Order: sequence, then structure tokens, then C-alpha cells
Amino acid sequence: MFKNIRQLTPFSLGLLSIAFIMSISQSTMTTAYPILMASFHVDASTVQWLTTGFMVAMTLVMPLSPWLLDNITLKTLLNIIVAVFLVGTGIAMVTPSFAGIIIGRLLEGIAVGALFPTFQSVIMENTDKEKRGVTMGVVGLVMGSALAVGPIISGIVLQWISWRALFALFFIVLAILIISLQRVIQNTHRIKQSKFDWLSAITLIGFGGVLYAIASLPTSGLTVFWWLVMVGSLVLLALFVTRQLKLKQPFLDLMVFKYQGFIPAMLLTGLSYSGLIIATVLMPLFYQRVFNLTPLWSGLLMVPAAVFLSQLNPRAGRLLNQIGLKKLVYLGMTMMIIGYSLLGVFGTQSWVFGLVAAMLLEGGNAFIMMPAVTAANNALPKHLVSHGTAIVTTMRQVIGAGSVVVASILVTTFNQSMTIGQSLSLTSGWFILVPIIGLLMTKYIREHK
Repeated sequence: MFKNIRQLTPFSLGLLSIAFIMSISQSTMTTAYPILMASFHVDASTVQWLTTGFMVAMTLVMPLSPWLLDNITLKTLLNIIVAVFLVGTGIAMVTPSFAGIIIGRLLEGIAVGALFPTFQSVIMENTDKEKRGVTMGVVGLVMGSALAVGPIISGIVLQWISWRALFALFFIVLAILIISLQRVIQNTHRIKQSKFDWLSAITLIGFGGVLYAIASLPTSGLTVFWWLVMVGSLVLLALFVTRQLKLKQPFLDLMVFKYQGFIPAMLLTGLSYSGLIIATVLMPLFYQRVFNLTPLWSGLLMVPAAVFLSQLNPRAGRLLNQIGLKKLVYLGMTMMIIGYSLLGVFGTQSWVFGLVAAMLLEGGNAFIMMPAVTAANNALPKHLVSHGTAIVTTMRQVIGAGSVVVASILVTTFNQSMTIGQSLSLTSGWFILVPIIGLLMTKYIREHK
């Protein structure tokens, strides 16, 4: 692992460091929900907005990343992204009201949504095709590990300090990091100025609307308002697609879908990501609700899975060039099937089974997600890499959010007639369908060396 990291340039390492710190913020809040509910006297559906709002803000900005890269020098863009994140974190850290935390999280989401496709595109563009597998394996290490260690860090901080300390930690570390990295940030992306298309930007609200509708389904149900939001968002997306096909310099160049192998690789990225994010959702519930462990121990028991993920990501990158994406998908999806099966059959017997299952689910993700991102972009010419990356990251977010919603609905529905342990086990059993779908998709994979 460390050998692969040392092979990266100081600039790439700087990008990965910023991404790692900002990525952790995605998954830290769920552990703090009970404390925030008590502190601000809000219910579960309200506190959920700390995650839902973050995800919606991310999704709104991700499709804008190709335009931002083409029109703002990279150093300036990175500084703006980090500044927005720091402002949001600062507001959330000192606010006396829950609304202030929501505003802070929205700003954090905007920054993370701009950063994710941007830093992946830049690293991809500056890496030869034959080396992309290993490099993106390291990127996967950063993305996956950050998501996995988020609950661990929040569990430790909340055990001994306070929820404000979480935001203070991100603020201080990221501020020091961006200041120290100023001398190594390079403007490697070629500027291609184009007019900002406000109509496209407005129709992009459709992405956020779809994600909001998906995320709010468990709490709101299929109300008239829900249908209005979903249908309205789909109409906006249809207008967005139509607009992009007419523009000479679109926000998102949808021609990427014409290249063989891009679509299945994109979908596989989302399916594998669901295994990682569902592990971070279900395992704390198993540990805390079934085995009555503290949030601290619940977080610490996620460490082995995070370490396993970090070890496998760079290895999966090397294997992509050696055996191809199809065999990696077979391996990763099989691991996910075994992981869900363990939770479904033995999840309530001992926390040890949960620990092993989490390792298999996160390890399976390592063999698929970033290799699939690499394969998707290897199918594209260099000038479309930023567009392909933006589309892949956006769709991955939507599929991941959909998985969380399905898990929430299943757990809630099953828990009405059985114990929480039984409902969690049955939900895990149903999720075996996800890697099975992934295996069925392998026949559409096209290898690009």
C-alpha cells in the first residue's frame, strides 16, 4: 500500500489528502444524531436532513465539475472549494441553532460535490492508461477508507468531547493542510473557456430533486408532494439532457454514453458502492441494537473492515491490468454475496460474524468500484474524462442513496412484525440481490487496456 502511495507526485498526494479529510465528513454525522436530537429538541426525520441535505447539495454540484475545471485554474478552484467547506464547517461549529448546522452541512456538501469528480478527473488525466489501475486503487483507498473511518472518529470524539469538536477537528486539520499544500498545487488542467449556461444550471436541480425524493421516501411516504417533486425533477432532467445535446460546449458531454463499456462500468461502480455504504449503515445497528455495544465500540469494530479495504484497493488496481475488470467483478460480487449471507444467517448470533461480513462487503467494493471507474474512463478519449468522471460520481451517489433508502424501508417494515435483529438479518438477505445483479452485468463488460 505505502509503496503505491510513494509513487504518486506531491501534487497528487495533496489532492488525496484534501479529499480524505473532506470525505470523512460524509459519514460522521449519523453517530451524533442522538446527541443533536437531545441538544436541539428535534426529531429523527429533522436530524436526518444533516445527511440528506449534504447528499442533495453534493449531487447538485457534481455535474458542474467539468465546466468548473475548464473555466477556473485548478489552484484557484481547489482553494475556493476548500474555502467553502471551511466556511460551512465554521458555521456548523459555532452556531447556536440547528438551522445553522443544516446551512453548514449544505455548504460542506457543495464543496465535497465539487471536489470528488474534480480531483479524480485531474489524477486520471495526468496518469498513463497502463498506470491508472494502481493510481485509482489508491484513490479508492482514500474514498473507501474515509467513509469507513468516519463513524470511528465520530465515536471516539463523541465519547470524550462534544459534537462541536467534530467540526473543529475538520476545520483545523483542513486549514493547516490547504495552507501547507499551496506550493505543490499545479494548474495541470488546460483551460477551455466557455459561457456559463444558466438554463443548464437551473435544470440541474432535477438531480438534487431526484435524490431528495429518494432520501425522503422512508419518512414522507408516497404523498402528493413527493410525487410532485419526483415528476418535476424528472422533467427537469429531461430538459437538461435535451439541452446538453444541443450545446456545442455542454456542461456534461453525454457522448460518453456512446463509448462501448462505459455504461456497465458506471453501473457497477454504483452497485459496489452500495455494498460499502450499506455496511456502514447496517453494522452499527447490529452492534448497538442487537449486541448493545456502545457507539465507541461500534466504531472500533469497523476498523478491521476499513484496514482490509485499504489493503485491497491498490492491489485491485494492479489486478485490473493483469486479469481485467470482468474477473475482478466476479471476485468482488462473490465476496459481497458471502458477506450479506453471513449477516442474513448468522448476524444475530455473534458480533464476530458481523465483523467478518463487514470485511467481505468492503473488500468486495475494493475489487469493483475504482477498477470500474478506471475501466469507464479508459473507454473514453482524454477530453471526455472529466465528463465521464462527473457522470460516474453522480450516478454512484444516486445509487448509494437509493440503497440506503431501500435498507431503511426494509428494516422499518420488517421490524413491525419481528425483532430488530431479525429485521436486520432479513434486510441483509434481500441485499444479496445487488451483487447478483452485478454478476449478471458482467456479460456487458468491455475490457479496455
